[in-house]
Amino acid sequence: MIRVAITGTGQMARLVLATIEAQPDLDAVGLVEPTGVTTDEFRGDSGAVYPLSDDPAELFASVHPDVVIDFTNAAFTSRLVEAALAHGVRPVIGTSGVDVATVERLRAGSAEAKRGAVVAANFAIGAILEMHMATIAARFFDSAEIIELHHNLKVDAPSGTALTTAHMMRAARGTDFTSNVPDLRHIEDTRGGAIGGIPIHSIRLSGFVASQEVIFGGTGQTLTIRHDSTGRDSFMPGVLIAVREVMRRDALVEGLASLVGLG
Repeated sequence: MIRVAITGTGQMARLVLATIEAQPDLDAVGLVEPTGVTTDEFRGDSGAVYPLSDDPAELFASVHPDVVIDFTNAAFTSRLVEAALAHGVRPVIGTSGVDVATVERLRAGSAEAKRGAVVAANFAIGAILEMHMATIAARFFDSAEIIELHHNLKVDAPSGTALTTAHMMRAARGTDFTSNVPDLRHIEDTRGGAIGGIPIHSIRLSGFVASQEVIFGGTGQTLTIRHDSTGRDSFMPGVLIAVREVMRRDALVEGLASLVGLG
């Protein structure tokens, strides 16, 4: 059995918990709520009761998880990483906007301990395939733009998926893409921010979960690659892959591509 801790107590955490509970080889052992707690127990939707703490180090010392799954807030993730490294817990992190310093700290700590960790911008298998196909297309088109669409409560922009996709496309192409720069701007920033010559446009509206379009332009043609997550359950197959695979790894893995045979 793989012992799993979960961060957060909101909608995403409850979905992750229910998913873990349904797996015969995984055992949910406790939750961490970074915004603070008024009780030391959490009752899941199944009715099962779990230890709850606002201190990851305290929870890890108490319930001894093998893996912790984090979909909370980037401001908390650095604290979680330090606790995980100190207590021999393997992090699976899907939180958006985690800073480079935290990722590098996790990379160094995982390498030193020869213990796996996963940081991924997106856990939906379709999104991983979209990013992979975008890197293939990047070699054949001179221009590209990304439109990412998320729910109105998302705290960062652009999304981690869009940032990762743009960096992957730039690396695959080897040079910056060409991008239109208007001579006249009626409103500032309407062309979006850019990475490697790829403008990124962020939509935030109620009704969306997570969607992304990568649009390539060439002479006489365009190519659009789009992925839509219509529910948070789209992330769960990828989470399960990461939880199981992280136990077999001895270093940090960034993204799910290599875990599903794409890189």
